[in-house]
Amino acid sequence: MDRRRRRPARELRGLLLGGVVLAATAGAGALAALGDAPIRGLLWVAKGADPQRALGSVPTECLKRPADPALAARIEVGRAAFRTPVLLGGQAARAGINCETCHRAGRSNPDFLFPGVSGAPGTADVTSSLFSTHRGNGIDDPKPIPDLSGPKSKLKVAQDPAERKLEPFIHGLVTEEFDGPEPTPATLDGLAAYVRALDPAACPARAREPLTVALLMADARRALAAAQARAAAGDEPTAMLMVASARSRLGLIDERYAAPALAKPRADLRAADRALADIQAALHDRRPEAGAAIAGWLAGSRRLERELAARQSASLFDPARLAQAAKRRLPG
Repeated sequence: MDRRRRRPARELRGLLLGGVVLAATAGAGALAALGDAPIRGLLWVAKGADPQRALGSVPTECLKRPADPALAARIEVGRAAFRTPVLLGGQAARAGINCETCHRAGRSNPDFLFPGVSGAPGTADVTSSLFSTHRGNGIDDPKPIPDLSGPKSKLKVAQDPAERKLEPFIHGLVTEEFDGPEPTPATLDGLAAYVRALDPAACPARAREPLTVALLMADARRALAAAQARAAAGDEPTAMLMVASARSRLGLIDERYAAPALAKPRADLRAADRALADIQAALHDRRPEAGAAIAGWLAGSRRLERELAARQSASLFDPARLAQAAKRRLPG
């Protein structure tokens, strides 16, 4: 076995407890050389792209919901893992990149343009040395980002659960393409279940929807519910990753509430993030109060969402303000 694939327990703990969370504290130094962007996603959006399409809205999710509760729970684990940079670790985590960066809502991203990784917009070089010490081949060969919610026959890897080809493929993406830490069995199983559940037949009639506080808070709650279930099953490492996913969603809200007039809701948002960090620490230490703390956070999240939503028009969720912010981005 390649020993480089496994991260020391202390490093993995640091990724989970620190993670990529709020814009002001997570990876800001690592990104400084890339330019001054009020929203991190502007660093990998093609110049000239419509900011409302690229950053003000998202594709609707084509997720087929199963009747089997156990499978539904596994899908929720994968869905949350898909949305946190902590899964990928290394340079990707420091840059704030997760699976959804390229596959927005499980689809593709025609506006993705990352310096040194992309060619034309909507492409990525999966053998770039920027993110990987395993697969870097020294050749600039970006490929179109596939739509994971498109026809299964057009995807690279067979997704039939009986063939079990998807799990090792995803494992290689995490540990080799991105040099990420070894995923837990539940995380790997969940990611495969989530990708398999993306189905063109499940696509809503509306192709896109606005990116809002409500949408991101709903994601955070779903991730926390998955954490609650994994903690109850005695799987604290996976539960910690689920909490990291919730914190990542709060981070996407935080960066849009940087205006001085939004200091109060932003302070409350950061207090909510600190509470999640405390939950991660409790899970790591296997303290019995972790479950109750998750339940308490979920109960209080509605009040926080109402407060944030009330000021949303003064934040960078507002289309006009977002358009102005998009002018502050990478040169050239």
